[in-house]
Amino acid sequence: MTAALSGCEEPAVVSSSRGRASSVQGRADGPLRAQCEVLAYQRIGNYHSLTFVAPEMAERARPGQFVSVAVKGEGTLLRRPFSIYAVSRHGPWAGTIEIVFDVVGPGTRYLSKLAKHSSVDIVGPLGRSFPMPQQAVDCLLVGGGYGAAPLLFLAQRLQQSSLRVNIVLGAATQNRLFNIIEAKRLSASSAFTTEDGSFGIHGRVTDVLERMLAGGTVGVIYACGPMPMLAAVTAIAREHRVAVQVAVEEAMACGVGVCMTCVLPVRRDRRTANLRACVEGPVFNGKTILWERLGRQSDDEVASGEEATAQGWA
Repeated sequence: MTAALSGCEEPAVVSSSRGRASSVQGRADGPLRAQCEVLAYQRIGNYHSLTFVAPEMAERARPGQFVSVAVKGEGTLLRRPFSIYAVSRHGPWAGTIEIVFDVVGPGTRYLSKLAKHSSVDIVGPLGRSFPMPQQAVDCLLVGGGYGAAPLLFLAQRLQQSSLRVNIVLGAATQNRLFNIIEAKRLSASSAFTTEDGSFGIHGRVTDVLERMLAGGTVGVIYACGPMPMLAAVTAIAREHRVAVQVAVEEAMACGVGVCMTCVLPVRRDRRTANLRACVEGPVFNGKTILWERLGRQSDDEVASGEEATAQGWA
């Protein structure tokens, strides 16, 4: 069963400002740059969360998009990209964006030590968001580690559209699973896997996908996590003839499509297009990605830019 999915517009070029955010040409959906106040820091299990005051970004943000955050310290010249975990447009937390991260180097260590009311330079929202189903189908969300963060944002939007949400989350150990309680709250059914068997089903997310797809009601799979996991999920989706959208995890330098460090091979019209994960992605049709050729070059590959429409939704 394959669902038709609505597409997403390509983001506008980023403009710079201090204080109030602004964007080129006044586009209502384009990325912004602003100095954002840290409203809250908290731990979510093994992971860290920061909430920023960014009302205009929050208004424009869609599930699957990311923000690019300036950090300080030795070896931190480049911004750090983070998927958007949550936005608040109403209530006491209105106008905020939340990100989740793990401390893996000097950049994320700097962020983990930010004090409340600190000011941080942020560009966003960037990239393509998850397309929404155009029919009433069941949706299966598959996340690995804190790759689950943007999927929980997506689950909220799917629920608002009265679509059934099923969630499968996996990690190496129980303490690497992300926000189990929230995943249960946002889903009609959920399953959790750990490679060491410390929580839920002993194994990987792919070990339970066959069962989740057996009923034939799932029309689209959304996935985010390590690249090998995304490749395996795509293979199962192809076997079951189910649409699959993946948010890839590629190293990014500029985050706005200039440096070409985050390209990955995507098939189109018997050719291979090197598309930028930060602009044409990070969300792609998983079936168009040439997973076996990631990190490799070939004679028929072409540069990005003209090939921005290479991804289809089928």
